[in-house]
Amino acid sequence: MADKEKRWRRRLWRIWRLWARRLAFWTGALVVGGVSVVFAQLADWAQATFLAAGHAFWAGPLLLTPAGFVFCTWAAREFFPGAQGSGIPQAIAARQMPRGMALKRLLSLKICFGKIALTVVGLLTGASVGREGPTVQIGAALMLQVSRIEALANEGGLILAGSAAGIAAAFNAPLAGVVFAIEEMSRSFEFRTNGLVLTTVIIAGLVSLGLTGNYTYFGITHAAVVRPWDWGLTVACGTLGGLAGGGFSRLMLEGSRFARAWVAADDAKRRFAFPLACGIVVALLGLATHGATFGTGYAQARAAVEGHAPGWDFWLAKFAATLVTAISGLPGGIFAPSLAVGAGLGAWMAGASGANLGAVLGMAGYFAGVVQAPMTAFVIILEMTGNDANVIPLMLASMLGFAASKLVAREPLYHALSRDFLRPLAGSADPPSATEQKP
Repeated sequence: MADKEKRWRRRLWRIWRLWARRLAFWTGALVVGGVSVVFAQLADWAQATFLAAGHAFWAGPLLLTPAGFVFCTWAAREFFPGAQGSGIPQAIAARQMPRGMALKRLLSLKICFGKIALTVVGLLTGASVGREGPTVQIGAALMLQVSRIEALANEGGLILAGSAAGIAAAFNAPLAGVVFAIEEMSRSFEFRTNGLVLTTVIIAGLVSLGLTGNYTYFGITHAAVVRPWDWGLTVACGTLGGLAGGGFSRLMLEGSRFARAWVAADDAKRRFAFPLACGIVVALLGLATHGATFGTGYAQARAAVEGHAPGWDFWLAKFAATLVTAISGLPGGIFAPSLAVGAGLGAWMAGASGANLGAVLGMAGYFAGVVQAPMTAFVIILEMTGNDANVIPLMLASMLGFAASKLVAREPLYHALSRDFLRPLAGSADPPSATEQKP
């Protein structure tokens, strides 16, 4: 009887541990979805508040934007190291770190909430940033807390799942979250973690759906390639968008490295002077475009998708504002601003009569060029515009954008940036990039 009772106790204990881990995992996914929605609402409020203030006092950005840049870069450096920039490179780097190190250096709760606060402040002061890249780092950080609660060994899988859930909840695009995890985060399909990714995306997506409803991020367009010259527009948007996206990627990489070296040469004086100069440039670009380049660019991209093209100079100014903001080191992503640039470029190329078709094709080509992830570009734009009548042209534009970008920038942007977070672990030698790692 004693042996039988012990066996039953061990069995009950194993069942309890299994369901306790599942409960912790499901709770983590729920939290990712909830935090993503709250972050989105804070970001929308911050941008609306800044634009309203700008309309009330036109010269306000000349003071507010440079001050915001200085404050955010200083706070990220002094109090939240690891929160700078997009957040996607940090999540990629974290998957290659020894167990326990990512939780301390890049994905702690302190960095997570610092990322939210500083991105909101950036939008509140007119920075050309988005919340989607930061949501990836936040999702990964929140899911990694599950490993602390239940001592789960699969840290890499939890980071991957949290990253995918962050994208899915940020864009209300669950399929894009899964594809992003496969193509951009892991660069392979990992059978050991596919269940984690799918389950987390489903739970986080349900939370987002329940709190915000079912919507398409950039509205809906039924524009499709039907005429022979529309195929020429597809090729042009894919090729030129990819070249522009690759140019942005290369300029951002080289500009960021130059900026770090320049500031380090006289840190005491230049650590504040550089973000101040970046803030002034972004403020001037915003004033020159009547506020169009401030913030995420969501309104301009949505207008283009729905057939109301922005001015011809919008995409150039937004390109410059996003590049300067990214180089400054201010916490915030480039997802939404890049989609806005692509939409503006495509709408300009297509002309007023075909702005909606050009916008979606331009987004596909340019975004694929920036991140060099054509599957993610195609799926995310398909889900965000409901443009299911345009599947093959979107695929073609994404692939052309990817190929054209490779002519300008050899290494994918996020993976190249992730090496900057891994370099301190390897001393003077560069660690292998994510594309060289085994899954």
